[in-house]
Amino acid sequence: MNVYLDNHSSTKIDPRVLEVILPYLTDYYGNPQSIHDLGQKSKDAVEQARQQVASLINCSPQEIIFTSCGSESNNLAIKGLYLAYKDVAKHIIVSAVEHLSVLYSTRRLKQLYGVEVSVVSVDKFGLVDLNQLRNLLREDTILVSIQLANPEIGTIQNIKEVAKIVEEFNNQRKNKQIKTFLHTDAVSGCGVINVDVKELGVDLLSLAASQFYGPKGAAALYIKKGVRVVPQIDGGIQEDGRRAGTENVAAIVGMGKAAEIARNELEENAKKMKLLRDKFINGVQNKIDYVYLNGHPTQRLPNNVNFSFEFIEGESITLLLNQFGIYVTSGSACTSKALKLSHVLEAIGVDPAVGQGSVTFTFSKYNTEEEINYVLEKLPAVIERLRNFSPLYSYFLKTGQRMQAGPGTDYDEHHHSEE
Repeated sequence: MNVYLDNHSSTKIDPRVLEVILPYLTDYYGNPQSIHDLGQKSKDAVEQARQQVASLINCSPQEIIFTSCGSESNNLAIKGLYLAYKDVAKHIIVSAVEHLSVLYSTRRLKQLYGVEVSVVSVDKFGLVDLNQLRNLLREDTILVSIQLANPEIGTIQNIKEVAKIVEEFNNQRKNKQIKTFLHTDAVSGCGVINVDVKELGVDLLSLAASQFYGPKGAAALYIKKGVRVVPQIDGGIQEDGRRAGTENVAAIVGMGKAAEIARNELEENAKKMKLLRDKFINGVQNKIDYVYLNGHPTQRLPNNVNFSFEFIEGESITLLLNQFGIYVTSGSACTSKALKLSHVLEAIGVDPAVGQGSVTFTFSKYNTEEEINYVLEKLPAVIERLRNFSPLYSYFLKTGQRMQAGPGTDYDEHHHSEE
């Protein structure tokens, strides 16, 4: 049996999506910028997809810019917005658990333009410190970027409250000629939970088709009407002049169809995945000792589970599970090969000796209860096998002490597996 539980990295494409993609790889291959009939066919398909994606997040089609991936959307949002307003403000606020495409974008702006970047800390569940956010806002703050949901630990942020804080600040600021904008990286949330840009109160929002059973290579950035961004790819008039380059028509068409399906089936899919998620969490905690659930116990994505298995390494767990046809990831998809504690686990205060054994399991609408039972059958044996080779575990059994526990770590307080 093969069980794919790495759905934050990429999801299986929906057959209905594949069906609409194929004609644009074979018959309708015209360039959308060409004025002949074949080009117009592609142009019409792109605009239909724009409407479908806009409907998923409740915005105008004119507010959707297609990109190649979530990272590009984040880069365009952060770098593009800053460059559009750099003459009036030089301060950006992000959270400590943002995707690397957000953190590295702000780092690049700091290197090139001297932008000041403030990082909001999070609590042990990964929730942003809202009081600290209030205190960090300044007259020269041009952007706040807080992700909607974390792909590694699943915690969902209260973006509505973040938006209220930013709005209150804008209303009270002395210089009314500028404002602070709010961006949210919603790549892990769109198509999984309900996302409405009007309800959230954001100015920019990133999403990607690969997270809701669409193709890789298609993503989008919502830019609220009136918000300016400087293009990060120059050379053409595509995407209203904000993202040059020949459109990936087939992938965009697929994203549109995937967005339409996700909107119609959102509640049903979320309910199914939540049942599987909770069954898995309870099963792991009942079958395995010294295992800790990371992220918020309830305010989390319906398809996300992140466990730290003490005394062993996540990479080893991932490789042994792979031998049984179980596909998971250690850390996030963009940090899993780094062989070090992820910045997310570090931010929520996971002891490095424990965090090395972290694995993310993410579910999809295609997973079944039978598959979860299979994983719950194989996983305990994998953990036991690895611990039998672990000098850390051997030392713990002999002494009752943890050889490499970090200073000041309270395991009972932070690791809330029994809550």
